[in-house]
Amino acid sequence: MLVALAVTGTVVASGAALLEYQQLNRNIRSVPLFAGVSGDAGTERVDPFGHSPINVLVIGSDARNTAADCALGHDCRTGVQNADVELLVHVAADRSNASVLSIPRDTITTLPSCRNPTTGRVTPGRVAQINASLVDGPGCTVAAVHQLTGVPIDHFAMVDFAGVVAMSDAAGGVPVCVTADVFDPYSHLRLTGGRHVLKGVGALQFVRSRHAFGDGSDLGRTYAQHLFLGSMIRTLKGRGVVTNPATLVALAQAATKALTVDSGLASIRQLVGLAGDLDQVPPRRITFATMPTSPDPNDANRVIPGPTAPALFRAIAADTPLTRPASRTAASPSAAAGMADAGTADAGTAGDPAGVAVRVLNGTGVAGRATGVARALVAHGFSAATSTGTAAPVGRTSLRYPAGSLDQARAVAAALKLPPVALVPGRSAGLVLTIGADWTAGTTFPASAATGSGASGGAGSAAGAGVAAVPSAAHASTADQATTCAPVSTARTVALKGVPMTPTQAFRRSAGVALSAP
Repeated sequence: MLVALAVTGTVVASGAALLEYQQLNRNIRSVPLFAGVSGDAGTERVDPFGHSPINVLVIGSDARNTAADCALGHDCRTGVQNADVELLVHVAADRSNASVLSIPRDTITTLPSCRNPTTGRVTPGRVAQINASLVDGPGCTVAAVHQLTGVPIDHFAMVDFAGVVAMSDAAGGVPVCVTADVFDPYSHLRLTGGRHVLKGVGALQFVRSRHAFGDGSDLGRTYAQHLFLGSMIRTLKGRGVVTNPATLVALAQAATKALTVDSGLASIRQLVGLAGDLDQVPPRRITFATMPTSPDPNDANRVIPGPTAPALFRAIAADTPLTRPASRTAASPSAAAGMADAGTADAGTAGDPAGVAVRVLNGTGVAGRATGVARALVAHGFSAATSTGTAAPVGRTSLRYPAGSLDQARAVAAALKLPPVALVPGRSAGLVLTIGADWTAGTTFPASAATGSGASGGAGSAAGAGVAAVPSAAHASTADQATTCAPVSTARTVALKGVPMTPTQAFRRSAGVALSAP
């Protein structure tokens, strides 16, 4: 719902009346950003032009502390809240791209010690589900996510059940698609297969459903949420919302009443700045991903971060784009690898590889990566003068070569199975291979990273853009994928009257239950 928050800022930028401005300011609730007993939420790395990325943690609370939330959640649990949704939104320093990383609520991790901002009580650090961090407020969830990922967090925005309903209504509904008839008796989502526009309670049922999609777990829910959020982005950008004053004010009222934010976002003026930053990013450069996971060895119903999760965390922290610009992925191998040599004869040839030395730099943060790859090059016959070093964390592997050394670079790329796009003309004295987060193991470049084929749903469908630097286990997609449907689970993930069945079978046996959308 950060998109609605961004549009809220546009209300003021468009000249809202003073009375409306003051009312919106009064609507905003805020608490401190960080509630950890020690440390802080991290510090952003400034790029060479003095610009900083922005990381915002969006939290969906399952609290039932109001009559509206009790009704929507179908029970009351006063004073208890968990983080049903945790979305880490990263906006690049140059505002050219953004990423949205879902952290499954069932993730088992070490939670930090936190001080509850209301009671002052300190909860000791412990191993638990990450969603339990919200018991000590959103500042504790910020501390937990920062500790897990290492990504600095600048702001948070938290929304409850009623907020999702109010904002989807104010936006005029959000188009979604499902692959088959579906009924989840737990979230009460019930839809026929195909396309629908979800408003109000129907929208909440969709984003809450964890039994309807994918494998019927929280992982399936994150994929469906990504499709919903991508659709909301396209809807708000394409429906002329910012040119309709009545719609703008309604959405702003709904958003500011629904959100609890950190103290750094506690005024409309501050929201305006964030709105401008978010609005610069086109949908095709917004990547959705889910933290790669493995089953928790102590509980098959829980997950832990998977082997490729740290590389994804490092890529986000290093401000690495998770989507490639269309011009780069569409380039031919010769264009990607040798445009700087155009008009100049390539005097160098691969010749005897024993005369080719490579400087191998480790930009992954994984100990020993440069040494392992350098040894592999020597084993392929390249010079024993091949050396190693350490680079700042980077998302994509690159092989830089000086003018006249293209053939040598191609020989190295062939030995290591590097894709053509990895070859980059440079001004270095020799060949410099920088290993990125897309290559954290092995001595040949992984085929899935070279092609981007691991991303689900045809990521990057617009104008040749593609998902990059994302492990296949992250199920990446982009916000421009208007034709992708949420995959209804084919497993028996739900039950009616104690009988396990698929969500589609449940739909057929629940004719008396109202549909979530007409």
